[in-house]
Amino acid sequence: MDRLLNKRQLEVVGRIAGEIARRGGRAMYAGGVVRDRVLEVESKDVDIEVYGLALDDLEGLLACYGTVLLVGRQFGVLRLEGLEVEWSVPRRDSRGRHPVVSVDPEMSFREASRRRDLTMNAMLRDVLSGELVDPWNGRKDMEQGILRTPDPVLFIEDPLRFYRVMQFTARFEMQPDETLQRTCREMDISSVSRERVGEEFEKMWLLAGRPALGLRWLDSTGRLGEILPELVPLRETGQDPEWHPEGDVWTHTLQVVDAAAALRSGDRERDLLLMWTALLHDIGKPVTSVVRDGRIRAPEHDRTGAEMAGKVLSRLSGRRKLREGVIKLVAEHMKPLQFQQNNSSGKAFKRLALKLHPEADLELLARLAQADYRGTNPGSDQPLERESAMVDWFREMSRRCRVENEPEKPVLLGRHLLDVMQPGPEMGRVLEEAYRIQIDQGLTDWRELKRLSLDRLDIRVDK
Repeated sequence: MDRLLNKRQLEVVGRIAGEIARRGGRAMYAGGVVRDRVLEVESKDVDIEVYGLALDDLEGLLACYGTVLLVGRQFGVLRLEGLEVEWSVPRRDSRGRHPVVSVDPEMSFREASRRRDLTMNAMLRDVLSGELVDPWNGRKDMEQGILRTPDPVLFIEDPLRFYRVMQFTARFEMQPDETLQRTCREMDISSVSRERVGEEFEKMWLLAGRPALGLRWLDSTGRLGEILPELVPLRETGQDPEWHPEGDVWTHTLQVVDAAAALRSGDRERDLLLMWTALLHDIGKPVTSVVRDGRIRAPEHDRTGAEMAGKVLSRLSGRRKLREGVIKLVAEHMKPLQFQQNNSSGKAFKRLALKLHPEADLELLARLAQADYRGTNPGSDQPLERESAMVDWFREMSRRCRVENEPEKPVLLGRHLLDVMQPGPEMGRVLEEAYRIQIDQGLTDWRELKRLSLDRLDIRVDK
């Protein structure tokens, strides 16, 4: 909480909680912020539930401290402008797709927290005294590594909770109890939009130390095929033991996902690119694998997989840049190894940097290659912790060519051609040819590039 709210904001919260107490109410931190305090990790949101005070009275009290934001009032939720805290009154939701919300400030702690998804999210902490109120034994469940729901009947009314269990399993390395597992196997999740599904995957990709735990749980429910049918055949797809002693493609993919999580940079968009690509980099293997001379091969699995990855992201995310970046990285994920085997020249690196741009770059590709290399542990379900000489070489060459983060900038620009032609398709062809020559021959003189590109395209100009 201290990281989310500065000293002044905490003082405001304390004063409001004190005034609530003077009026006969009680302000309680609720939900994830209490769970995270127990876990001693940073929270993303602060929710305070107010008992013993009507919603109108709470609104009037908050108005003494600033402008009250009423978006969410129909759900019993208020905010103060400039203070990242949600203030709410205990409520009941009627059943159905469009529930009617009724607030009831006199509800007991146990009854009010019954609607929470999990017992670890049903804990409360008194804002003033710090007392922990735990009506559903959430702390004990956390200590035992168990995910449990206070009420299975209420749990299934929000199908998004299925995906929350997935990401909580990975983030907190906890497992559902038998009742919750059965509930998740049987509940209807068809109404959850792709955007909401994608958001829960993103939380797992960005926050979980071992996201493979969430994927294993998803598989254990028998519903992997509903959500990611492209991954189901990975279990039955073998790999050449010389390169993959860990076993089938599913085993490898899970290890790569965990290895990639350890290589995240903290940049949200780049980390999402890395994690989605780690999951999908080998989905082309089931349809391309063959046995030749006693060896398992998967020719063109990178290209085939890129097309399949694009379809997965179209289904689970509406973000074009993310989808295009994953497609490119999957298509090129074999390049670091191939470049080292062929001792490729600088111009190959420059061409590849241009091909990945603008959605991805060689540094991201190197991280993926590192994760791919580490996901080959035959003795454990967790990836190896080792460096790769191949990846080190690939990174060093990228740096030498100065293209690790972006392509080489073109030397010949449109303004250099205005004396011989007008902007248009012909100028575009000349600039493309000049850039090709620049990369192939290493030229840096725009005049020479201009002359050569015009000659190659057989464009005659008046001097």
